[in-house]
Formats: sequence, C-alpha cells, structure tokens
Amino acid sequence: MPITVQIPTALRRHTDGIGSISCTAANLTELFSVLDQKFPALKPHLRDDQGQIRRFLNVYVNEEDIRFLGGQAYAFQEGDEVLLVPSIAGGSK
Repeated sequence: MPITVQIPTALRRHTDGIGSISCTAANLTELFSVLDQKFPALKPHLRDDQGQIRRFLNVYVNEEDIRFLGGQAYAFQEGDEVLLVPSIAGGSK
C-alpha cells in the first residue's frame, strides 16, 4: 500500500534536496526504517537515541496530527499523505 511522504524544506538538506517520496510502510516505525535506509543523514532529526520520535517533530497524516490517530500504532492506509514538520525556533527582537 503506497503512501506519499512530504519532506519540508528545513529537512531537505538531509535528503539531497528530495521533497517527496512514495513508499510502502504499514506504520510510523516502518516508515522511519524506510527513511533511514534512503536518507541516513535524516535519521537523527527524526528520532532520539532511544528510537522515540523527536520531541520537536510533528507528523501529520492527511493533515491530521498522528498523535490523535493513535500515534506510532496508526496503520497507514493506501494513499495516505504523511508530512514531517520540525518545529523551528527563531524570530527577531
């Protein structure tokens, strides 16, 4: 069951500029494994040393926060669009 993963500009330096991929993954754990294989430099920006989703990474499935869909237990459906959104701090005084 193919899903589409959108990678925001802030993370594309770790994906050689690739902004979107199509892959098959049953859940978030499998998706991160696919991304680890395709883009090893992206791995530390997605998970911490214990393998948990980074605190400042938000994952959306079809524009809905995955935390409200069951979190890591959510089973992707064919055609799902997954968006990885890192929180970015900054601004001006």
